[in-house]
Amino acid sequence: MAHATIYVGFTVPQLLRGASRIFPTHSALVVLRHSAFCYCTVNSTIKSKRKMDHLERTANNFRQEVISQAKVCGITNESETVKRLRLAIANKDFTFKAGQWVDFFIPGVSVVGGFSICSSPGLLEREGILELAVKHTVHPPAYWIHTECTLGSEVALRVGADLHGYQEGKGKGYKMGTVKLYYSAKNTSELLFKENILGLMNAFPGKITCRFHVTQQTSQICKELQPHVKEGRISEKDLEKHASKDTLWYICGPPPMIESISKLLSNIGVPRNCVFFEKWW
Repeated sequence: MAHATIYVGFTVPQLLRGASRIFPTHSALVVLRHSAFCYCTVNSTIKSKRKMDHLERTANNFRQEVISQAKVCGITNESETVKRLRLAIANKDFTFKAGQWVDFFIPGVSVVGGFSICSSPGLLEREGILELAVKHTVHPPAYWIHTECTLGSEVALRVGADLHGYQEGKGKGYKMGTVKLYYSAKNTSELLFKENILGLMNAFPGKITCRFHVTQQTSQICKELQPHVKEGRISEKDLEKHASKDTLWYICGPPPMIESISKLLSNIGVPRNCVFFEKWW
């Protein structure tokens, strides 16, 4: 039986990595997927008075044993608030699969970062390069990347949870289903990887569709994006049209957004065990 999945998030790479063989490669998003499996952290109660650090939150997640040194070989401003880091990986045994993240160790910074990988395994195989997209925050690892990191800076990486490993471990390859993506940001300049998403929509007509939401747009929206852009936040009305017994909902974003979308889903009768999310902050 086909399952539908809505994914709400602050980062787009999960979708891009799922099609990484076609397109080598934060803001908020929702995805509706059929026959797609994601092994995400399930949390039906979102209450925390004390902020846990990355290693504490992910203590029970699988990690590879390999820790590799890496050197920053590229820094790109994807938007006013997000930098893309290109990292040359020193250890030839370092590998990852679509859907994984890394522990990010910085010399002189005691806090360990946790960042989603936004490039494909193919790029690592071909060029020994891994890419991260990191939004500016006061969290020490992200703050270091935006204020102190330079070309040639050396860090260390360790791969974390594999989102598709469970399915592969059972001898089932990843089978792409139908994806509905709701992706929200302040304005179109903060819609990271929008060109990649449009490319995926064109490559898989009818399989991948996207609605971009912008909440503070002041400039003219480019012609290419106009058919896919809606002003305003993702609403209960947007979500309820996809609610069914076969729908799974994946949420990724800052806590206030996770809490808001979770409440909307509860209002339209979505069971708690059908809601999945990763809480990073």
